[in-house]
Amino acid sequence: MAPHLIRIIGDPVLTQRATEVTNVDGAFAKLVQDMFGTMYEAPGVGLAAPQIGVQKRFFVFDYDDEPGVIINPVIVESRGEAEFSEGCLSIPGLHFDIVRPAEIHVKGYDLDGNELDLELDDFASRVFQHEIDHLEGILMEKHLTAEQLAEARSTLRELRARGVGQLPEPEVGLGRLRIL
Repeated sequence: MAPHLIRIIGDPVLTQRATEVTNVDGAFAKLVQDMFGTMYEAPGVGLAAPQIGVQKRFFVFDYDDEPGVIINPVIVESRGEAEFSEGCLSIPGLHFDIVRPAEIHVKGYDLDGNELDLELDDFASRVFQHEIDHLEGILMEKHLTAEQLAEARSTLRELRARGVGQLPEPEVGLGRLRIL
């Protein structure tokens, strides 16, 4: 497993819409496995390809000990509304209460090309919406109130002053970027 550096807010790759995955081969499967390792090391419950600088529409997830990958996901329908505390590996150390749809219907594909048709609610719905936002080039900050955004900017300035959010030299591993 080769961990990848997680891109931090301010990196332009995070604000670009990812392109469809058109080829699933051995190299792609290896990238997926590497992403699981990166997500677990961070630690997180979801990691979208753009967060490691790969502009493709897929993400890995693991909540309730149910790891998986979804390729080219699309939210077909959403229902209700729920507020829940949310964090992001690309905005380290911050959590905010965010309002999102409570339930979603998602379609996509697994690594074998099988169609996935999922009805999600609660935490699973939240994880999928958050990661799909990354595929659209949307960061959590879009969902923040003015007060939350001011707090986030202040904290991020402090983090950057300590060197977090800067791409390290290649020999520096992912673990050195973690914020506890």
